[in-house]
Amino acid sequence: MQMPKVIIFDVNETLLDLAPLRYSVGQALPDGEQYLSLWFSTMLHYSLVETLSGDYHGFGEIGTAALMMVAASKGIELDPEVASEAIAGTITKLPAHPDVVPALQTLAKLDARLVSLSNSSKAGLAAQFEYAGLTKYFDRCFSVEDVRAYKPDPRPYRWVLEQMGVQAEDALMVAAHAWDLAGAKAVGMQTAFIQRPGAVAYPLGAQPDYIVKNLPQLVDLLDV
Repeated sequence: MQMPKVIIFDVNETLLDLAPLRYSVGQALPDGEQYLSLWFSTMLHYSLVETLSGDYHGFGEIGTAALMMVAASKGIELDPEVASEAIAGTITKLPAHPDVVPALQTLAKLDARLVSLSNSSKAGLAAQFEYAGLTKYFDRCFSVEDVRAYKPDPRPYRWVLEQMGVQAEDALMVAAHAWDLAGAKAVGMQTAFIQRPGAVAYPLGAQPDYIVKNLPQLVDLLDV
């Protein structure tokens, strides 16, 4: 693969550790830590429903609604304010995975520009990066809010390419979600799958160009 001119990072799970969310969901629901994956998949499901139906609510709103749905499906009464605090009050206070900063420090020495693309809102993304100490490593931070369509719809990826002035083949999308990389691959980007614990590549789709356990492994493959 040719060296990318722009490296685009997903944020939640790829760069940031969701462990605090697991705890906050566990506090909001009885034995709720076991429901984090269900909550996250429900949130993603309905973000796509909104995109396909032409509707749009912020990711935090969808996240709160998804938690309310999970609670209702388990026969648990949950106050909407408690649900909102569990999600919105925590998602902007997530630490970076331990491998992230060392890898970004090395990648920052490249000619490639580093940007992010997240389903989070612009304000939420800025708060996340500030809290995790990642702001200084990125040239730009993009949110799907700009195009009002959630990943993996093609529009967010094409928006970033347009804003950065690069062709798809000159951009590398890095994510811990197979569905995210499927969207990037569909518009012609290079892709790198970070196998965070529990992350599995989609066997029926086009396979990522790089499959690694962590970001330093990707740095090595890029011949830095």
